[in-house]
Amino acid sequence: MSEDAVLETTLETPLSERVEAILLVVDEPIALVALAAAVHAPVPAVRQTLETLVDDYDGRGTGPRRGFELREVGGGWRLYVREDHDDLVADFIGGQAPARLSQAALETLAVIAYKQPVTRGQVASIRAVNVDSVVRTLLARGLITELFADSETGAINYGTTDQLLQHLGINSIDELPPISPLLDDGADGFDEGVTR
Repeated sequence: MSEDAVLETTLETPLSERVEAILLVVDEPIALVALAAAVHAPVPAVRQTLETLVDDYDGRGTGPRRGFELREVGGGWRLYVREDHDDLVADFIGGQAPARLSQAALETLAVIAYKQPVTRGQVASIRAVNVDSVVRTLLARGLITELFADSETGAINYGTTDQLLQHLGINSIDELPPISPLLDDGADGFDEGVTR
């Protein structure tokens, strides 16, 4: 199907459905103008649709109040679980089997934890592999955060989050075990009697 045909089919779909589809996949609030561009509709029409959806989700329309709500936060719009259901959702999420980190993610996380603040390039140099996707995964899981950008290079420095401390059951990074006893000193494989 051509791009024009896809757009034509999209425009035949009711605006409220298009707006809901985008709102379901955004992971941070989306600005009104960006939402209008995404659904190929004028800003005033999208604004009206958002107001109608808010009323509908709050039970002021024809249907019942929903377990989620549409809020404008930080200059953008996003769907959120209603505050009434926070405990229910937290229990559900807490009861799920936690997703395991790959060996590469664990190694990258260890480097960041022990060397923070540290740039992606420094982590890549220590691990001797590209760590871009692993850093994105750790950021997405909330285990690391961007601390600041280097004033000279613009490189972002990363550090660990309180969420990581909670997962590890510690109060501070200072409580991590010393790493030096865990590292190989490089002496293995050398004979003591060998001279230069």
